[in-house]
Amino acid sequence: MLKILIPTLMLFPTIWLTPKKWLWSSATSHSLIIALLSFNWLNWASETAWSTSNNYMATDPLSTPLLILSCWLLPLMILASQNHMATEPLNRQRVYISLLTSLQFFLILAFGATDILMFYIMFEATLIPTLILITRWGNQAERLNAGTYFLFYTLAGSLPLLVALLLLQNEAGTLSLLTLQYGKPLLLTSWSNKVWWAGCLIAFLVKMPLYGIHLWLPKAHVEAPIAGSMVLAAVLLKLGGYGMMRMMLLLDPLSKELAYPFLALALWGVIMAGSICLRQTDLKSLIAYSSVSHMGLVAGGILIQTPWGFTGALILMIAHGLASSALFCLANTSYERTHSRTMVLSRGLQTILPLMATWWFIGTLANLALPPLPTFWEKLMIITSLFNWSPWTLILAGTGTLITAGYSLYMFLMTQRGPTPAHILTIDPSHTREHLLMALHLIPLLLLIAKPELMWGWCA
Repeated sequence: MLKILIPTLMLFPTIWLTPKKWLWSSATSHSLIIALLSFNWLNWASETAWSTSNNYMATDPLSTPLLILSCWLLPLMILASQNHMATEPLNRQRVYISLLTSLQFFLILAFGATDILMFYIMFEATLIPTLILITRWGNQAERLNAGTYFLFYTLAGSLPLLVALLLLQNEAGTLSLLTLQYGKPLLLTSWSNKVWWAGCLIAFLVKMPLYGIHLWLPKAHVEAPIAGSMVLAAVLLKLGGYGMMRMMLLLDPLSKELAYPFLALALWGVIMAGSICLRQTDLKSLIAYSSVSHMGLVAGGILIQTPWGFTGALILMIAHGLASSALFCLANTSYERTHSRTMVLSRGLQTILPLMATWWFIGTLANLALPPLPTFWEKLMIITSLFNWSPWTLILAGTGTLITAGYSLYMFLMTQRGPTPAHILTIDPSHTREHLLMALHLIPLLLLIAKPELMWGWCA
């Protein structure tokens, strides 16, 4: 763990002491080396055990894929931000890259934590750099409003979790994930236990987000700079799913009855968020709502607590992280040229940028879950496990899948096909940096088809 944490910390002096002309290249290469080193985590000792480096930090097959995704995303965020940050003063560029690095540091500590309280503290710490990114480098005046939504939704959801964790510490005597699994089962029967159950999960459901408590996400995505959108879609939403997976093991007797309303809301949210996508005109808003739709399936897979449900949820989190981040990068390349996120104003780009249209096509297919991409396998696993739990869920999940295919194709056709408007005939060509960025998103996604057990976790 320290082999990754110490180089991540050393990125800070690198960023602040490097001369201006080497700033972006040195930060990108340094973070890419850290990302490549993180692949070492894939050599876990056994299929189910923790690989512990000390009492506070450890990896297991559930946290390893998410840790590697967090490390992989930092060089991609720096690559994606290079163009629109070029006009900023040097110190602001350094602050911007430092915020991205601090975000990676907090995420490694969150996913690697073996103590639930440490996970909670790091879960909250990721708020600070993300909030600064949204409110300082956002695109429009609405960014302050978006930052307020983001902060208060997350804080209001996570305060009950803190109280619930303190009660758990009082009851069980420990909050260590290494020892909690060996403790005596909690006898949860009273009404206060039901409130405690809800307190443990609501923070993670807000972070995912569950439909109904999702209003902060489209605002934050639309207003955030490209790196903010990437890290929100790819990693920060996954903190909610990861936290739910860890906590569900402790909440077992109550979950059988209390999960019903949340399951219904999650599956209804798949359809509703997908339907909202079908009438979006703003490209970033469409991709943001598609994240809400995908996360509804993740919540459903986790709440029914079957091995297939857990496995499908984890694969979806990894695959959606890469595909959604790639779509935000593509939306950003389009925005940097046309200066508009409205799809009708920037259509017909395939004739001008044909290679970029190829990346759009692969990203769209990944989003709509075309076989044999990992997104297809996770949907198959989650929908199968939901059907096994209750056949009626097939109606909601199946309709949601059809709507997903509909809005994904709508997005591709509206941005790439059709007559090219006269006002964008003279745009800049696509750069090698952008093609490298897309390749680093989508090639890992395609390679995971060959070895999906890397993201199965300890469930399958």
